[in-house]
Amino acid sequence: MQAKSRIVSRSVSSVFSTLSRSSLVKAITALSLAVGIVMVDSVNADAEAANSKYAGIVVDTKTGNVLYSENADRLQYPASLTKMMTLYLTFEALEQGRIRLDTSVPFSAHASAQAPTKLGVRPGGTITVEQAVLGLVTLSANDASTALGELLAGTEDRFAQVMTAKAHALGMTRTTYRNANGLPNTAQMTTARDQARLGIALRQHFPQYYGYFSTQSFKFGNRVIRSHNRLVGSVRGVDGIKTGYTRAAGFNLVSSVQVDGKSIVGVVLGGASTPARDNQMRKLIAAYLPKASSRGGSSDLIAQTVPRPAAPVAETCVAAAAPEVSPPRPAPTPDTRYQPASAQVAYADVAKSKSDNPLLDQEIPAPTKVKTPAVKKASVATPTPAPAYMPPEQGDTSVDELTTASTKEPQQTGWAVQIGVSGSKEGAMDLLDNAKNKAGKALRSAKPLAVANAGSYRARFGGFDDQRAAVNACNALKRAGVKCWATAQ
Repeated sequence: MQAKSRIVSRSVSSVFSTLSRSSLVKAITALSLAVGIVMVDSVNADAEAANSKYAGIVVDTKTGNVLYSENADRLQYPASLTKMMTLYLTFEALEQGRIRLDTSVPFSAHASAQAPTKLGVRPGGTITVEQAVLGLVTLSANDASTALGELLAGTEDRFAQVMTAKAHALGMTRTTYRNANGLPNTAQMTTARDQARLGIALRQHFPQYYGYFSTQSFKFGNRVIRSHNRLVGSVRGVDGIKTGYTRAAGFNLVSSVQVDGKSIVGVVLGGASTPARDNQMRKLIAAYLPKASSRGGSSDLIAQTVPRPAAPVAETCVAAAAPEVSPPRPAPTPDTRYQPASAQVAYADVAKSKSDNPLLDQEIPAPTKVKTPAVKKASVATPTPAPAYMPPEQGDTSVDELTTASTKEPQQTGWAVQIGVSGSKEGAMDLLDNAKNKAGKALRSAKPLAVANAGSYRARFGGFDDQRAAVNACNALKRAGVKCWATAQ
């Protein structure tokens, strides 16, 4: 045994004797770094929770229950999570037919001058709305985000007013926006809870567009742009949503996860680094996804908001000018959870109390009558587009007043149950006939309606006197396997 030990010792000594002192130092240093990286990865998630900037929350999106919370209501900087609201308003404009995916997005000098990261479009250049959306969800392009804001509201300042008003209407009461992209502004603040609410709203209000958040790369000209979101494609069930970083904000992340009938949204704000932030989110997903409910969840948690009639849409809408690249693919046909933004929704299966559901702490506003102006197409005469959505002029209405303007309109009296959308009137009526046969006596006195809207038809049952009657009918449909929601007519 001693002889064997001496042989091994001589072998090791001979190996090291062949290495120069500098080579030996390099080898030892590399080994130390490798060990250090492993150790850092194992403790980053724990260290992240002790970070003074850190805030986090995990919400069960089927019940609204908060599964985890740490500094969830502390004001922090959103950084590029701001683009989630820019995308929300873009999807809303698409849904309402005010813009299309192939609508041309002009870049002003202001938009082109935004700090990186960005697509690098020069002043006067254009891209399509779809390219802008892809630029936001992958590269987090600041110039494209500003250009979208200018397209929708005329100027970025006006768009920030609309963003803040929409945030408050969605129940994000502690969020204030000052620009479209999240570049540093000390007045632009949010909370982890508010960002969870926005993440849930994006999925539930726009299922036909939400798939963009899972994009891992897209081709822009000669470039292939890859997503900053490293969890998409690497963590099972993660399908978005958005990353963000500034020096003041730290490393932010909102993630949506759907696995085996369970669904959560997690938020990490103020991370110390990209790996620390991502590891913390992985830890939260692993710990709290098993605790999420796999039952129910057929109703949306965040109520849709009614567009403000105080500011009419501009008579001249941005036309879809010929894009510089081939036209993008058309938007997917909305499924039966499509919800028009011009309706006030009463969701059927949310039975938890406010104390059980901290996300549901906002009263649903009374439904209001909204006149949807016709959209007229016209060519763009200058690089600065006519706004597709025009909020009140600055000075006419404060941001706080914007959030409550709809309550000044007279209330509607009738309620309906919507089950889906079809490209033809006949298709909508077929949907209604099929649903009525399944539901039986629950819809005996309901009136089937195919309501025309921007080239499609909403399949609805009308004739309900109040919200409760519509909700009860919707519940009966759900028990029969038909997705639906109650809505003011």
